[in-house]
Amino acid sequence: MRVLLLSAYAAQSHRYWQLGLRQMFPHWQWVELELPARHFSWRVRGNPLFWSVSEREVLESGFQLLVATSMVDLATLRGLVPALASVPSLLYFHENQFAFPSRQASDRDVAAQLTSIYSALAATQLVFNSVFNRDTFFAGAKALLRKMPDGVPAGVLELQELNALVLPVPLPDPLFTRTPSVRRPDIVWNHRWEHDKGPERLLEIVQAYVASGLPGKFHLVGQQFRTVPPAISEAIALLKAHQLLGAQGYIESVAEYHALLAQSEFVLSTADHEFQGLAVMEAMALGCLPVVPDALVYPEYVPAESRYTTAAEAVQRFSHPARYAPSDWVAPMAFQAQTESWQDLFLRSV
Repeated sequence: MRVLLLSAYAAQSHRYWQLGLRQMFPHWQWVELELPARHFSWRVRGNPLFWSVSEREVLESGFQLLVATSMVDLATLRGLVPALASVPSLLYFHENQFAFPSRQASDRDVAAQLTSIYSALAATQLVFNSVFNRDTFFAGAKALLRKMPDGVPAGVLELQELNALVLPVPLPDPLFTRTPSVRRPDIVWNHRWEHDKGPERLLEIVQAYVASGLPGKFHLVGQQFRTVPPAISEAIALLKAHQLLGAQGYIESVAEYHALLAQSEFVLSTADHEFQGLAVMEAMALGCLPVVPDALVYPEYVPAESRYTTAAEAVQRFSHPARYAPSDWVAPMAFQAQTESWQDLFLRSV
């Protein structure tokens, strides 16, 4: 099968998914086009303009299936490149623009939201990485359409919602076969250092953890950007002052990163938005007990005894570890467990 895969905002999780699909179906011919994960507003609205001119020969070269991330303006692209209009298309939602915490609502947000609705209407099949993602997309889209003064057809998204599927980004099988390590009572917070990952909540938990006198190190790792949220800097300073800071910053080596997870007892999330939570899932596959908010996507795969609502409750999870095998809860997300579902999806779509 010849498949065109389009990623208009190639963030780490999107590339993770792309690589997984290629590895899952290496005998298929994959043609991939992607744009860097920066200049969000331009990427969401500008990708069809760029691709329809710069990559026209590729786009018109003939495909049996088009697979695109939800950042692709699929409706406009299919209009600008008529050769794509008859190709079955699968739109994959890593996230949606309705449940993403914005610091300040703007016309830019509405433009991105409307674009995602048009793309959903233009696609043959919608696929979401979680139930939370699917439900918040359709709830948000319907709420936005209700604000329009007129001209909105009744039930415009009903068919898309009825046929939408949920398939998470698969986890590599080797994560589940790693030899167990001796674990330290350490905590890993492994997220992008940005406002939507809850730096203020992280600081509250660090403060409560320091006050508790628990012995484990706190590792603050993940992708960093030009500006570090002040709450993260405060958390680092506090942990350093009490000699509780372990690894800090982005770990380039995947092997070293996985070794850190395999040797630590807990993985912590403080996210304000999470549509799947690959960082937590990977850590669970490697044996880390999750300590996550009792919200967002987490109730779909994290037991109640590992979720929290307050900083004090989170620290209680560290002091009284749950007794279950974390890898069992994410085993259904492994490549081996997911391959048949993805293959059935692709073959039904063409």
